[in-house]
Amino acid sequence: MQSIPVVHGLTIGEYAQMLNGEKLLANNLQCKLKVITCANYNHKMHYELPVAPSPNLPNMASIYLYPTLCFFEGTPVSVGRGTENPFQVIGYPSFTEGNFQFTPKSMLGKAAKPMYENQSCSGIDLREFGSVYIKNAKSLYLFWIISMYQSYPEKEKFFTPFFDKLAGTNLFANQIIEGKSEEEIRKSWQADINKYKLVRKRYLLYDDFE
Repeated sequence: MQSIPVVHGLTIGEYAQMLNGEKLLANNLQCKLKVITCANYNHKMHYELPVAPSPNLPNMASIYLYPTLCFFEGTPVSVGRGTENPFQVIGYPSFTEGNFQFTPKSMLGKAAKPMYENQSCSGIDLREFGSVYIKNAKSLYLFWIISMYQSYPEKEKFFTPFFDKLAGTNLFANQIIEGKSEEEIRKSWQADINKYKLVRKRYLLYDDFE
């Protein structure tokens, strides 16, 4: 596991160059690499993928939301697998604050026996938020994971070991359990992010957004 932010701000070619340059591959391996750059592209542009990268990332709203919502995969909160809006809705059956209903079902090639299969879930519809707002955030949106934990009735069962695997450490879960605010959590990351930005800058192939 590389020590980089979830939202790393690199193209795949830039990231590959960083893996080689920083010797981040196991046993200091180096891959043979040739990156062909794109014409008329820079990091300020919003690129839309012409092909869905996953059956459960069907559109750009889900792709923009994914870095934030993926952490719910380590909790009892459904991210809409088994619906027509995966990674665009969140909720669970006993959630009392949601104004949106969805029922996960098994879907061939997309979701085999999804969480809360055939159960009506109350939740939040994030499709518009993903399409309009979060694509400009350039960071994780922590409000939902914090608020879902705070409202969950059995807090000791909220975080699974998979959450720590997704986060790379147990620090994130512990900060939420301790009641840290979004601002406090972001501040705890800042020193490492600043160091990462200096490394990232060495491998940029295109004009940056900063």
